[in-house]
Amino acid sequence: MQFQIKKLIESAVKDMSNISGQAAISMNSKKDISNFKLRKGMPVGVKVTLRGDKMYEFLDRLINIALPRTRDFRGVNAKGFDGQGNFNMGIKEHIIFPEIDIDKVNKIFGMDITFVTSTESDEEAKALLSGFGFPFVKN
Repeated sequence: MQFQIKKLIESAVKDMSNISGQAAISMNSKKDISNFKLRKGMPVGVKVTLRGDKMYEFLDRLINIALPRTRDFRGVNAKGFDGQGNFNMGIKEHIIFPEIDIDKVNKIFGMDITFVTSTESDEEAKALLSGFGFPFVKN
């Protein structure tokens, strides 16, 4: 069991590194949770923090290539704002990114993406992301 989880995390690190263009790191559990058979220090996820040019390149690929490849895509729901100008969204399948070779994927995983903006309100953040071409759902 432990070996399988380690293999999945290694695969996720490799895929996230390919998607982001920057080295991803695995995140470990901070405490024991018996209901999930989770021990402190076990790998549970992967994260990447992008800034500068790599961030803008990722945003461009997300908006223009990856999101349109999503099945039944009608736009991104604008309910992900947190009240302080940051936007959170989820993706169910990481294979929408062209960097991922579908034949080599062990398991399809989802991801949460957080856009931290320099704006102070949700309206300003939505206007900023819309200016980048973010495809919000029209109400």
